[in-house]
Parts: sequence; structure tokens; C-alpha cells
Amino acid sequence: MWNCISKYSMNLLDSLEGFLSKFQSDLSAVSGQITDLQSRSRDFDMRLKSRQVRPLSQLLQELCVPPDLATTILDTNVSESWIPAIAALEEKLIALEARSRVRASKDLSEAAEALRIAASGKIRGYFLGLLQPIRTSISTNMHVLQTSVFLKYRPLFAFLQRHAPSVTQEFQHAYIAAARLYYETGFRRYARSLGYLRARTVEKSTLIGTLPSDGSPDPPPAADRLQYASLEGPGVTLAYMADDKEPPEAAFRSLLLVLLDNATAEYAFLSSFFRQEPNPPRKPSTRRVSGIIFEDPEEQSESGGDSIPISRTASFSIPGDSDAARRKANSAAKEERAYIDGLWKQIMEPALEYCQVGNSVLNENVYLEAERRGCGPLETFLLGQRLAMWPLFQKDMGVQVDSLKKLAENAVGGYLSRSGIKDSAVQVVSILPRTIVILYSEVYVDHKSLRQFIHRMREAVIRG
Repeated sequence: MWNCISKYSMNLLDSLEGFLSKFQSDLSAVSGQITDLQSRSRDFDMRLKSRQVRPLSQLLQELCVPPDLATTILDTNVSESWIPAIAALEEKLIALEARSRVRASKDLSEAAEALRIAASGKIRGYFLGLLQPIRTSISTNMHVLQTSVFLKYRPLFAFLQRHAPSVTQEFQHAYIAAARLYYETGFRRYARSLGYLRARTVEKSTLIGTLPSDGSPDPPPAADRLQYASLEGPGVTLAYMADDKEPPEAAFRSLLLVLLDNATAEYAFLSSFFRQEPNPPRKPSTRRVSGIIFEDPEEQSESGGDSIPISRTASFSIPGDSDAARRKANSAAKEERAYIDGLWKQIMEPALEYCQVGNSVLNENVYLEAERRGCGPLETFLLGQRLAMWPLFQKDMGVQVDSLKKLAENAVGGYLSRSGIKDSAVQVVSILPRTIVILYSEVYVDHKSLRQFIHRMREAVIRG
């Protein structure tokens, strides 16, 4: 009996041992699974935190104003370092405006607005200070100041145009007043110095068909004076050189060339500096969503960390859109040109009063050069001068033709056949092809009225 009980106990212990061994193996498997679930849970937590931190970090980077930016604007004067600083400040202002619904942006907007006001005030004082040399001395090189200083700090003025329009208008009025006084004073003094040439050079105006009292022909004008009718030629007469002996044509040419260079340079500066500045484009948003909440990090690294965009809009064109956009662009360009033309006229109108000189050939050449340089208001002024000079030229040419006709009639009546006077008359009228044709035929070769004058003069010469 004891043997049976012992045998039964041994079997029971063996069964219990097998059960415990199986339980231990199952427990080891469950422990491995728990460890795997814990690792996956930690991985999921890290991914979730990274997805939450990345937009938050981007948001903070867009909205927060760096301390060095605030230090530059508040504690330093305007210099080259302000150009990138103002660009960074403008980015912050645009980002804060776009994120106006974010609670933290309200507090940050107050700090950014304070920096904007401080920057606008300092830039205003800097630009107004640059105008002081123009107001105090006419010897200041206006165009060097424009190209080396004003255009260099053009981004700062563009910032004022977008964020402080009242300051922009104040500086614009101050610049117009200073430049207007500068050019008016300069051209007034220069025209007065050139007037000494005209006062010393007094030429007798005689008709072609009028003989001198002593019977000797008048000497023909110097041929070298024709060079003053073109842009290429001798240099302009400077103010301190006005006492030199030069013909009046030199004064006319110098004044128009100085006007051409200054007027076109000023127009180019106004077009570059005072042009209407559009708002800078906003940076594309970096907010993205993923179609898979938990994606494989290996796949994410292979794709460069970018997730799938929210949506993609297919682009297509609608008939008529291109024409409307073109008309809108042309209209904006015309408004911009009219705005710059108005500024130029406010500045240069007083100076133009001293440049109303008469030389039709030179006026035409200067007009073509102004057209090539794209200075529309100067073209208008020169065209008005040409229209004003043409009736005077027409009247003078008519008088000259009448004098030749009278000379020819006297020759037919026998008046010029006595005392060799006919030879003198022939010498006088022989000047005609050398002066009229050389001066005007090359420039006005297609001008119908002028060809008629020349033809009438030649007929009068042939009849004489």
C-alpha cells in the first residue's frame, strides 16, 4: 500500500513540475511581450512629443523677438547693421499679425510695436539729418549723396513706407523742399555766370539780302561754332570759366547739357528711391499633417522628415485672367510713373525757368537723349521749348527769304549792275548753302516746312 501511495505521489510531483515549467516558460513569454510593449509605448511617447514640440518651436521662433535685435534698435544708431535688423523686425511684425489669434502674440505684439516706433523715429532722424548738407551748401555733391547713402539705405525707407506712412510723407516733403532749393539755386547761379558770355559777345544781326554800307561782304560765321549744336564736342563751361572768350552757343550748350545730366539723374533716383514699395511676401507656412499618426522613423528619415501636405491645389488658367492681370499691371505702372513725374516736377520746375534757351538743333539732340534715358518730364519740357522756338525760327526765315527776293528784284532792275556791287551780292548770298544747309539739313532732313524754306532761299539765290 505504501508503494502505491509513494508511486502516486511521485506522479503527482512530476505533473506539478511540468505545470510549473510550462508556467515559467509562459511567464517568460509574457514578460518579453510586456517589455516590447513598454519599448513601443516609449517610442510612441517620443514621437508624440516631437510632433507637439516641432510646431511649438516653430511658433516660438516666428513670434519671439531676439534680445540682440532689440538691443540693436534701442541702443545703437542707424548704420549698416540696421539693414538686416529691420528686415528681421519686419518679419516678426508680419508673423505676429498673422498669428493674432494666438494668446501669446498679443503680449509680444506690444513689444514689437514699441520696437517699430523706436526704429521709425531713429530712421526718420537719420534721413532728415542727411538733408542738412543740401540745405546749407550748394557745393554738396547731390548725386554722390544719393547713390552712396540714400540708395544704400533704401531698405530702411521701404520699411517706413510699409509701417510708418506719416513719417514717409514727412521725409518726402522735406526732401522735395531741399532738392528744389538746391537745384533752383544752382541753376540760377550757373545761368547768371553764363550770362556774362552773352553780355560780352554782341553780334550784329543782318539780313542775308542786305549789303553793307561800304560794299564789302560780312565775314562768314566761324565753322567751329557748329560743334556746339551736338552733344559730342567740347566740355561744358564751368562757372569759374565763364570769363573765357566763348561764343553764345557754348553757353546754350553748357546749360542744356547740365540740365540733361542733372534732370535725368534726379529722375532715376526718384524712380529708385521713392517708388511705391509693395508688402514683402509672407514666408510659406511650415504647418503639416500626416496621414499616418505613427509613422516608421526609418521611412521618415528617408523622406527627409517631411510629411504629406494637407492638400494640393491644381493650377489652371481662366480665359481673360491674363488680360485682366496685364491691364492691372499697366494701370499700376502708369500710376507709378505719374507719381514719380509729379515729384520730379515739384523739384525741377524752378530750375527750368533758367534753362529756356534757344537752339533748335541742340534742343532736338538733347530731346532724343532724354528720351533714350527715359526721363518723360524733361521730354515734355524740351518739346514745349521746340514748339515755342519754331514760330520764331519760321518768322526769321521768312524775313530772310523776303530779303533775298528783294535783292533779286533789285538785280533785275539793274541796281546791282553798277559799281561792282553785284559781285558783293553774289559773295553774300554764297554763304547761304554753307550756313543754312549745314546747320539744319542733317537734323531736319524729314521736316517738310524747313525744306520749303531752304528751297525758297535757293530759288531766290538762283534768280539773283
